[in-house]
Amino acid sequence: MNKVSLILLTNTSLYPLKKYYSLSSKIMRVSGSSIMTCTLLLTSGCLAENTSEELADTTTKEAALELQRQQDIADIEDNIINSYARLAAKRPDLCPKILQKETDNDVIERVNEVMVDSSCDYYLYPEVNQRLKVTLNTDQIEALLIVPTLHNFANGDYLVESYDKHVIRLNYIGSKYKPGRLNYDVKIEVKE
Repeated sequence: MNKVSLILLTNTSLYPLKKYYSLSSKIMRVSGSSIMTCTLLLTSGCLAENTSEELADTTTKEAALELQRQQDIADIEDNIINSYARLAAKRPDLCPKILQKETDNDVIERVNEVMVDSSCDYYLYPEVNQRLKVTLNTDQIEALLIVPTLHNFANGDYLVESYDKHVIRLNYIGSKYKPGRLNYDVKIEVKE
């Protein structure tokens, strides 16, 4: 046999073997990549669940922190307003004012108050089950409770149902043009 025949014989006899190994390696690559893909999908499914739970926990924590931050800001603003209202209570022409009832007296009386704007707010912190009654010396002003609920004192007393800041607003309801400085007297009774 000559060299060409031997090379041909060798190449043809090796052809099925090369084809087998080539096919076998393709199957191994496909199988390997399939196994890796399935493993990745299975683990990513678990990871997605954990990640979504972690994301939900993180979102909940962030929402709670944001809510706490907003509450802190509101408390600071309320403290600033109350500090100003304490100082304004010493002056007849500044509003809003914070009022406190004396322990032995159920009546808070403010004489010669001056309304500069169209309304003036009075802050009180009454106890539960006390009654509030507001009396004015003029019919040009109406007395309303605006916080924690809306109540017109022209309809009678208000029964306190919660220990909260209660805001009594005195509104000018007189003629079309309010005087620049309207004098009035207000009496707030806090009865047991």
